[in-house]
Amino acid sequence: MAKKFKFVPGTSGHPWAFAKMGGFNQVVIQNGEDLKHLGELDQKLWCALSCPTKGLEFDGATLECLDTDKDGRIRVNEVKAAVAWSCQCLKDPGVMIPGSDVLKISEINAETDDGAKIMASARHVLACIGNEAGDSVSLADVMNRAAIFAEKDFNGDGIVPPGLVQDEALRAVLSDIVATVGGVADRSGVAGVDETSCKTFFDLVAALTAWNARVSAEPAICPLGDATAGANDALAAVETKINDFFARCRLAAFDKRSIAALNREEKDYLAMAARDMTISDAEIQALPLATVDAGKPLPLVNGLNPAWTDRMTAFREKVVTPLLGASVTSLTPEQWATIGARFADFRQWMADRPSAPAATAIEGLGWDRLAQIAAMDAASALAELIAGDLAVKAEAEAIAQLEKLVRFKAHIYRLLNNFVSFTTFYRREEPAVFQVGRLFLDTRSYDMCVSVLDMAKHTMMVGSSRMYLMYCDCVRPSGEKKQIAAAITDGDCDDIIVGRNGVFYDREGRDWDATITKIVDNPIGIRQAFWSPYKKLMRFIEETMAKRAAAADAASDAKLKGAATSAPGTVAAAADGKAPATPKKLDIGVVAAIGVAVGGITAAFGVIMQALFGLGIWLPVALVGIMLLISGPSMAMAALKLRQRNLGPLLDANGWAINAKAKVNIIFGKGLTRLAVLPDGSSLSMVDPWAKKKRRKWPWVLLMIVLLGAGGYLLWNRGDLNPLLPSSMDRKLSNIAETLKAGAAPEAATPAPAAEPSAAAPAGN
Repeated sequence: MAKKFKFVPGTSGHPWAFAKMGGFNQVVIQNGEDLKHLGELDQKLWCALSCPTKGLEFDGATLECLDTDKDGRIRVNEVKAAVAWSCQCLKDPGVMIPGSDVLKISEINAETDDGAKIMASARHVLACIGNEAGDSVSLADVMNRAAIFAEKDFNGDGIVPPGLVQDEALRAVLSDIVATVGGVADRSGVAGVDETSCKTFFDLVAALTAWNARVSAEPAICPLGDATAGANDALAAVETKINDFFARCRLAAFDKRSIAALNREEKDYLAMAARDMTISDAEIQALPLATVDAGKPLPLVNGLNPAWTDRMTAFREKVVTPLLGASVTSLTPEQWATIGARFADFRQWMADRPSAPAATAIEGLGWDRLAQIAAMDAASALAELIAGDLAVKAEAEAIAQLEKLVRFKAHIYRLLNNFVSFTTFYRREEPAVFQVGRLFLDTRSYDMCVSVLDMAKHTMMVGSSRMYLMYCDCVRPSGEKKQIAAAITDGDCDDIIVGRNGVFYDREGRDWDATITKIVDNPIGIRQAFWSPYKKLMRFIEETMAKRAAAADAASDAKLKGAATSAPGTVAAAADGKAPATPKKLDIGVVAAIGVAVGGITAAFGVIMQALFGLGIWLPVALVGIMLLISGPSMAMAALKLRQRNLGPLLDANGWAINAKAKVNIIFGKGLTRLAVLPDGSSLSMVDPWAKKKRRKWPWVLLMIVLLGAGGYLLWNRGDLNPLLPSSMDRKLSNIAETLKAGAAPEAATPAPAAEPSAAAPAGN
């Protein structure tokens, strides 16, 4: 392996190992020294400069630890900082290369401040899980929060769960806070309270208690005692309508000519009477509360708008009778003003009610319970517990640092091989972090599958990757959906069309129904490019024939319909004694033209065949040249594009910042798309019971013999075969040819016998 690497001294003299993969030099991180000096590696030599935290097959919690600014992206400086911190906390950074999630106590560097805290946290974790004598701690041990951060112990997160409170009365108050304001999850997983939730609760309790106490101090606030709230609701239900009535009466007193209009005109009632109506119709409710007249009091019993009878009855019983007496059957403007004044203090008091979101829930505890809580010193007691919990914050945060170190030890080396270099992708020992699964479709499997986070951005950028891509919508039976882009790097694309279905398996082994929704067309391979012109020609011929057949079928249908339409006229003409129309004769010129065309085609074919056979032994070379002449441009174009096939744009479209031309050549591409092959040791029966029956072969054999014989004779006659034949055989064939020619010459030269004189001819002149 060392022979493949080129050692290059870094800025600090560190010898880096590089390997040429994918058409560019990639750093190979081999040991702990490489990790220590990673911050010194020139950033121009990194494969990626940043990547998103979404759409990667990588541990999400580790990505959160790396993303220190929480912007959803991992950058070079964040990777350098994470590696440097890990090297500081470990005696030998090389323990990160195997990628184990078990951290030994002996591997922690206790000479640094962070290392000492992490070692103390590791021993605390072992003690919490009952393994004080243990020499290593695993990620599962660190994540056992229920055992490490018990509900009854301080854990440094500033949250007090119910189990941490010993006094039952104070625990009940804590439960009230969680039920009304909302709880905060403690590190133990139990909902508790923090400083913010406690302040919100006790502030609202004090405000509500003071607000409710005003009723006792100011009796005028509730003129009807406990019935004031219900009376105010009844008043509010009719208040607008009563104000409208008195406003109309004042306007009628100003000008009596407006009375008719204020009471609505007769035509409005006629329009309502012309249809089915109910008392609750909106048009009836819009009518005045009672008939309007100058200085008229509002009737409370008779003469009311029927749509408002129920609400006015409630208003009279709950407001007018308690305040003005049961004998009042009508209401004057002065009495109406008096009623409004009696409820003014109550309405102001209701407006002063605390309006925080949790106020209603806290008020639901009851005024007695709120008074009891206000009388307790619960706020200061809970504040002391919160302060005690925060006192151990440093020790508890070390647990989080311990978790981060264990995660970095388990996963960060794999990230480096997918970020600093792409050795994971090019060595193909395991899928890269951007490969989200495997797609099965068209007797092939496709390993180069990436998530599509932004379809518009993706389709705009991937054209420059020079890859043949299929975009697929993937759906799980549960309704979960995702989009992927799969690259075809081997085989052909004859049957790859939009709408075809396949099955996609994600990295967790779950299967998804995949449907092709879009195709980005690019060359797949040289072999596919070689046959591409012939396939295009065949498709063109098939499409042309299909179009002409469809046109002929349409013309035939039109003729049949025309014949069916003209048939009654023909029958009628025959009944009238008229002779049927004479059918058109065949045009001799057309026949002659067809004959000339057929003859021309035959002559051209003959010339071509004569020229080919005239090449002699160079005939195979000529055929190969013709095929290269046809397929050569397509193959050359494919070769140029395949040399440019690049992984970078495919990842850039997903938010990566690729810093290299990561090529995918033909040989490597064959490993990303696997064709179907029979397993080793399999047997194959070539007998297909449903195959088309084979025709007799002898006519084709006879035709081939005739063609070979004709071609051989033509070559021999031209003398092209003389150098290849023995002299004796050449003389024999020459004698046979001369004999044939000599025997044919006299027969051809024999004159025809003279015609006998006709008996009817006259005697000589």
